[in-house]
Amino acid sequence: MIPLNRRQLFGIVAGVAIVVYLPALRNAFALDDVSIIQTNPWVHRWAELWQAFGQPYWPPWLGAAMYRPLPIVSYALDWHTESLVWFHAVNLLWHGGVSVAIAALLLRLTDSDRAALLGGVLFAVHPLHVEAVANIVGRAEVMAALFTVLAVYAALERDRLWWSLAALALGLLCKETAATVPALVVWGWMLGIGRPERRRMIAYAVGWGVVAVVYLGIRWSILHPYARMEHLAAVFIGASPLSVRLTTVAALTDIARLLVFPAVLRVDYSPAERTLVTSPLDSRFLLGVLCVALWAGLLVLAWRRGRRVEAFGLGWIAIAFLPVANLFFPTGVLVAERTLYLPSVGLALAVGAWLRQIPPRQYVVALAALAVLGGVRTWTRAPVWRNSRTVALSVLEDSPRSFSGPARMIGIYLAEHQPAKALGAFREATAIFDRVPPVFLQGADAAFAVGQPQLADSLLDRMEQLCYRCLYYYQYEAGTALARGDTAVAESILVRMRRLGGASGKIDR
Repeated sequence: MIPLNRRQLFGIVAGVAIVVYLPALRNAFALDDVSIIQTNPWVHRWAELWQAFGQPYWPPWLGAAMYRPLPIVSYALDWHTESLVWFHAVNLLWHGGVSVAIAALLLRLTDSDRAALLGGVLFAVHPLHVEAVANIVGRAEVMAALFTVLAVYAALERDRLWWSLAALALGLLCKETAATVPALVVWGWMLGIGRPERRRMIAYAVGWGVVAVVYLGIRWSILHPYARMEHLAAVFIGASPLSVRLTTVAALTDIARLLVFPAVLRVDYSPAERTLVTSPLDSRFLLGVLCVALWAGLLVLAWRRGRRVEAFGLGWIAIAFLPVANLFFPTGVLVAERTLYLPSVGLALAVGAWLRQIPPRQYVVALAALAVLGGVRTWTRAPVWRNSRTVALSVLEDSPRSFSGPARMIGIYLAEHQPAKALGAFREATAIFDRVPPVFLQGADAAFAVGQPQLADSLLDRMEQLCYRCLYYYQYEAGTALARGDTAVAESILVRMRRLGGASGKIDR
C-alpha cells in the first residue's frame, strides 16, 4: 500500500463520506423534518432566529421537548437559501467532517495512516448512519458527534483544556449526548491515553463542572414549564420499571447486529415488531445479556493484551450508548438507528486499530470490502428518506408487524384528502397497538372528515384516557387540518380543546 500524507488521507475519507450519500441530495422533507423545519416559524423568520436559544427544540404545540439551539440555527440558515439540495448537502459536509475527525483521532492514537484510513472509511460508509445523514433533522446527531470527537481529541491528544471545553459546550447545544465527553476522556486516561498530571485532571473536572452547571441551568429554565410532558417509547407505555429494563437489555441484540452487520435496516422498531419483555427468563433478554458478555470479553481481552486503542473504542461504544439506552431515563424510542451514530465512532476506532497490523494484501482486501459493501448499502438506503410517504412505505415493508407503518399512513392519507383510507389505516394501527395518544387524535381527525362525529368523540375520549389534557396534541392536529384546508375539522378539534380548558383554543403558530 502506498503511504499517504495527511491531506490525501483526509481527502479520501471525506470524499468517500460524501459520494456514498449523493442519492440523499434528491430527498425532500420527511417525518420530523416537516415539524422541525418546514412548518416551524423559528426557522423561517430571521427576526425570530435568536429565539432558538430560548426555546425548546420541539415547539410547544408538539410537546416542547429537548434543547438543541444550534441545529435550529443551522436549519434557519439553510432555509433562506430556498434549496432543498443545500439542506442535504450540508448534512453530507457535516458527516464528512465527522469521518475526517475520526481518521485524525486514529492517526494520533496509533501513528498509523492505515488505521486512520480504514477507521475513517468504515465510519464514512457504515449503513447504520443513513437515518442521521439522509434525514435532515438527523443533523443534530452528526453535529453533536463532531464536537464530541473534537472535544476528546483536544483533551487526550493535545491537552487543550479550553478548546475541549468549547467543543463540549457546542456539542451540548446540538444534542444532549455530547455530555458523554467527560466519561470518554476519563476512560482514555484510565487506559493511559493522554493522561495528564493530577492538577491538570482537576482543572478538567472543574471545567466540566462549570459547563454542566451553566448548561443545565439554561436547559432547566427553558424546559421546566413543560416538565409534565412525558415522552416514552410506545412499547414502554404502562410498563413497570423492571419490564422497561428487561426490554432495554433485550434490545441490545438489535444494537449489536446494527453495529456489526447492518444488512437489514429499519426506520421503526415499535410494537408489535418489538414487544415488552417481562421475565428475565425470556430468550430475548438472555440474548441481550449474551451480547453484553461478548462485548465485555472483547474489552477485557484488548485490555490484557495492551491494545489500548481497541479497548478505548469498545469502551466508547458503551459510554456513548448509555444516554440513549433507556436504562436510567426514557428517551422516547426503544431502538433508533440515528441514536447509534455517536456510539459507532467507537466501532470505527476499534476496527481501525485492530486491522492496521494485518498483512498489506489482506488490509487492502478488508478496506475494499468495507468500502464497497458499506457504500452500496448506504447508497441504496438513502432514497428511503425521500419523503414521509417513502418512509412510511419502507416501514410497511421492513416492519410489517409494527403499528407504526399504518399509523404513519393516517397522516399521509389525510394530507391527500382521503379520510376514509386514513380511518382504515387508523383501525389497522390500533388493532396492532392501541396505547399511543396522537394516533387516536389522528383517527378522530379522519372520523370528523368522513362525517362521523360520534366516533370522533369516542376516539378523543380514549386519547384523554391515555394522555389527560395533552392540549398540544389538539393544537397540532387542528393546525394540520387547517393547513390542508379542512377548516370544519380543525374547528371541531378546537371545540374539544376548549372544553378541556385550552385557553383561547387558537392555533399558536
